[in-house]
Amino acid sequence: MTPPVVLTVAGSDSGAGAGIQADLKVFAALGVYGTSVITALTAQNTREVRAVLPTPADLVTAQLDAVLTDLPVQATKTGMLGTEAVADTVAAHARAGLLPNLVVDPVLVSTSGHRLGVVAAVERLLPYALVVTPNREEAAALVGRPVTTVDEMIAAAERIAARGPRHVVVTGGGDDDTGAGGEAVDVHWTGGESRLLPGAWVATRNTHGTGCSFSAAIAARIALGDEVPAAVVFAKEYVARALAGGRDWKLGTGHGPLDHFGWSRY
Repeated sequence: MTPPVVLTVAGSDSGAGAGIQADLKVFAALGVYGTSVITALTAQNTREVRAVLPTPADLVTAQLDAVLTDLPVQATKTGMLGTEAVADTVAAHARAGLLPNLVVDPVLVSTSGHRLGVVAAVERLLPYALVVTPNREEAAALVGRPVTTVDEMIAAAERIAARGPRHVVVTGGGDDDTGAGGEAVDVHWTGGESRLLPGAWVATRNTHGTGCSFSAAIAARIALGDEVPAAVVFAKEYVARALAGGRDWKLGTGHGPLDHFGWSRY
């Protein structure tokens, strides 16, 4: 059987925990064929982002056209866009209907705290997105107000949805920032209604690439035929397993990666 094709448009992570590298791991783990367009090169590890070199917009266009004119892409996931010029060329392809089932992960800040994107770049894609997956900090940046409680997550999701995406999933909610209450609650907003997606909180410092992996899993499952609500639930469960599998890993001295392939038993 020919596997479905999924495209990731994102930055390269030299530590391989997030970005293009994480997306391709997720795609392989879930049985889809991953293709890629690299929007930036980064020099980073589990502790820090040392340097970022944005890809020129014309080279992003060339990569997009090379993939889209030859391979039957069934879902697209975007991550770090880096610059407004890059966002413009990606948005132009989306506006032309060339980026099917678009899942936008609004990467703005890395796990180590380095700014990787600008809000204006993400906003370019919102009218064309099927799904947008901000965490609380990214949602706050998009709506211009704090997003900490579940009620604030719901309100932020509604405001983001008003800009065009059919589904908004705000991730990262708990009873407090450490998850001491034992639950990780995400909010899925669609069709004027919200639903809460509770799950067990995984206590680990190895969280690098969580958002990338979540959005990539949604795109993969959509390409495999899931409706969005089922894809979101699957992606949440997949990331929880990946967090649990890698929670005790000693890869690097900062925020380590996830167990995308189930190497660890838990």
